Amino acid sequence: MKTKTLKKNKVNVITLGCSKNLFDSEVTMTQLKANGFEVEHEAKQDDSEIVIINTCGFIDNAKEESVNTILRYAEAKKDGQVDKLYVTGCLSERYKEGLEDEISEVDAFFGTRELPKLLKTLNADYKHELIGERIITTPSHYAFLKISEGCDRKCSFCAIPLMRGKHISTPIEELVVQAQNLAKQGVKELILIAQELTFYGLDIYSERRLPELLRALSEVDGIEWIRLHYAYPTGFPMEIIHEMRRNPKVCNYLDIPLQHASDNMLKAMKRGATREKTTQLIKDVRALIPNIVIRTTFIVGFPGETREDIGEMKEWIEEMQFDRLGVFTYSHEEDTSAYELEDDVSEEEKQSRAQEVMDVQQSISLSLNEQKVGKTLKVLFDRVEGDYFVGRTEYDSPEVDNEVLLNKSTNFIRIGDFANVKITSADDFDLYGELVDE
Repeated sequence: MKTKTLKKNKVNVITLGCSKNLFDSEVTMTQLKANGFEVEHEAKQDDSEIVIINTCGFIDNAKEESVNTILRYAEAKKDGQVDKLYVTGCLSERYKEGLEDEISEVDAFFGTRELPKLLKTLNADYKHELIGERIITTPSHYAFLKISEGCDRKCSFCAIPLMRGKHISTPIEELVVQAQNLAKQGVKELILIAQELTFYGLDIYSERRLPELLRALSEVDGIEWIRLHYAYPTGFPMEIIHEMRRNPKVCNYLDIPLQHASDNMLKAMKRGATREKTTQLIKDVRALIPNIVIRTTFIVGFPGETREDIGEMKEWIEEMQFDRLGVFTYSHEEDTSAYELEDDVSEEEKQSRAQEVMDVQQSISLSLNEQKVGKTLKVLFDRVEGDYFVGRTEYDSPEVDNEVLLNKSTNFIRIGDFANVKITSADDFDLYGELVDE
């Protein structure tokens, strides 16, 4: 029995996980709106007739969050607060049969590449003419642009290929149309995302074409920054760095997950790299672009990891002075090759090791930030928060990196605008400044 009035044909789309999931949700919302549905992303009021949950299945914490979210709306459906409940995304792709057995309140589960099937269930058509158009849920001045789907790499710890399939690139001309439409909506910054950026083009052009794509996107009027996320280090094509160096619209920023510093761990992770080769790659990149910011991630607690391995990781981080760094604790994922190994590092020890690594990085980040005091940087402002206007430099990606804060009492800037900011002080992960005349 329904306890409240639901808005017919209103859909609440809920996104869990990474920016690639957010991109997929935005595409789903665009298709639904074109079919006459009223659509909201993570609606504040539970008055939608239909709820679609786009799940993450990457690691244990993400899976738990996804399951808890499904259960919450399954209860809402029991109470008459939701009429139809659908689940899509990575968790649904990987665990569909088990989820169907355990959570019967869900009307249907769909995989990561089943949007047409989901639309058909809602008596909606997949409109091919909408290719390139997209409702964005980010602030209107930046947007994610997914340039390929899936991954052909064989990292032993990673379940992404099980959920996202093999690598499939989107043609350059289609991505340019998407960028043009985003620019018309006021987007100034494109954040290029993929499971593996460096493979872009191999499947459809028989060669890597990321530099060519960057040139094509930089010609789109209104786009001022292009940012690169998720580049694999092994066999890294330096042509990308050459294009970054000569193209002023490509941010001097590279997200390149390295995962470990110990050769034993890199081999067990099937990364195809060694510490020596990766060190040389970083040095080569910095030689070409001395002011480049490198963001990376590491995994601690992989099966067989020793205190000596963690010591190597901390020592290497000190040596390399990475600008931005995040740490994941190892998640023992079934159907990966690492699942055959004993998960022999306790959760408590994994957390302890992660904190050790972040303590090292915190000191590095503070030192690098203090070096920016007195300098003037170009900043794109994202939001107002408390007493501050909050923005980012070209060296920072939204939500994961450092930010620049301006006190509202002495400065004024419109959200979505660029401005020159003189840095007056710094802490571990943020900069503080004042507007300066252009």
